[in-house]
Amino acid sequence: MAEGKTAKGNKGERALFSGKMGFVLAAAASAVGLGNMWRFPYLAARYGGGSFLIVYIILVITFGFALMIAETALGRLTRKSVIGAYSHFGKKFAFIGVLAALVPIIITPYYCLIGGWVTKYMVSYLTMPASALAADGFFGSFVTSTSGETFLWLGIFIAIVVLVISLGVKNGIERVNKVLMPMLIVMAVGVFIYAMTLEGALDGLKYYLVPDFSKISVNLVVAAMGQMFFSLSLAMGIMVTYGSYFKKDDDLEKSVRRIEIFDTGIAILAGLMIIPAAVAVTGSPDAVAGNAGPGLMFGILPSVFADLGGAGRIVGFIFFALVFFAALTSAISLFETCVSIFCDGAKISRAKSIAICTGLIMVLAIVCNLGYNAWIGLDPMYSLFGIGEYQSMQILDFMDFISNTILMPIVALLTCIFVGWIIKPKKIADEVRESSKFRSEKLFNVMIKFIAPIFTILILVFYVLNTIGAIVL
Repeated sequence: MAEGKTAKGNKGERALFSGKMGFVLAAAASAVGLGNMWRFPYLAARYGGGSFLIVYIILVITFGFALMIAETALGRLTRKSVIGAYSHFGKKFAFIGVLAALVPIIITPYYCLIGGWVTKYMVSYLTMPASALAADGFFGSFVTSTSGETFLWLGIFIAIVVLVISLGVKNGIERVNKVLMPMLIVMAVGVFIYAMTLEGALDGLKYYLVPDFSKISVNLVVAAMGQMFFSLSLAMGIMVTYGSYFKKDDDLEKSVRRIEIFDTGIAILAGLMIIPAAVAVTGSPDAVAGNAGPGLMFGILPSVFADLGGAGRIVGFIFFALVFFAALTSAISLFETCVSIFCDGAKISRAKSIAICTGLIMVLAIVCNLGYNAWIGLDPMYSLFGIGEYQSMQILDFMDFISNTILMPIVALLTCIFVGWIIKPKKIADEVRESSKFRSEKLFNVMIKFIAPIFTILILVFYVLNTIGAIVL
């Protein structure tokens, strides 16, 4: 494959990013996704705005940093995708990589389905009045339609992702992210500036940025940990894969810090866009706090845009274009991780791996989509575990539960044990020092051996209990 610079791995050559900025933008693009755009504002509104921000930032620069350093260094050290990276230290550890590899394989299909929904809305703001997209039942009618429209938008989104992946690491992933990431930031700032011109937006801004320490609770900390964990693309093989493309002489520690800044900055910007605008239109942050996920993105926000009059279509299009770019960059990283897993595991060409992954992801995405029309009402949680009486789940919700709530915390816990107690933190520290002094080595050692494992156990327990309805976060 024509990729520019390559590195010798255990088997042949491996494509590399052209430099640390290419790696940072690609990894940051992976981290910046739908979770930033709808989950972060919702959680910030629900847990007291500024109080949530403070706790989240502390967790990112400690817990998040330790796991990201560990995964990225494993990738660069071994020059392998996630299964090979763990089995490099012994075949008995390959199961950790297998569990991590399952995460992107499960997530990518439903992520692409949601990406198709976002694409539909982005295009619709060019062809329809904002009031039509905000009408009661518009989103529900679209996703449950049996006309095939949702399959069309799903196919369009996957085709765009595959096109970028087909161009390779340097000419595809890196080049696209160098354009999309700056565009995403500029658009986010633009929407925020416009939102602040609305009457009442300052009240929303104050709620979002000024901490109310009386609202700090165990639930807030657990929610912030979960958001940080999912947002930074940890425990899903992405950082291991991108680390395997990272050059030995580029500063790994500084690059990880930059990724954290990018991702956290975009998440904060998302809140700055959404919370002040929603408060200005509805008069209360409850409109954001009470509508997580699709309810916020495809319900509340179109209503906000519709209330803006003639400017609603323009602002709506810009916003959904921004979300489209965020969804696209994350989908690219998820898809690339799947491609790398099949390339390395099956020892096949990149072209064959792309073809296999495209077919597999398309089939699974169609299954997710059928859960909203032909198979509507099917509850996998009840069918498999008999606990659907607590909380009904669509197929998409079930796949999200298995990947995000079960597998990712387990993989993170196993990674902490593997790095902290089996291969030892020194192995990672030595890899970091290949390109620079490891300034945060003491923090890394304490986090990866002691604190991060406790955090991941808390996330796993609390989120499983929350999902089955035993507690409410």
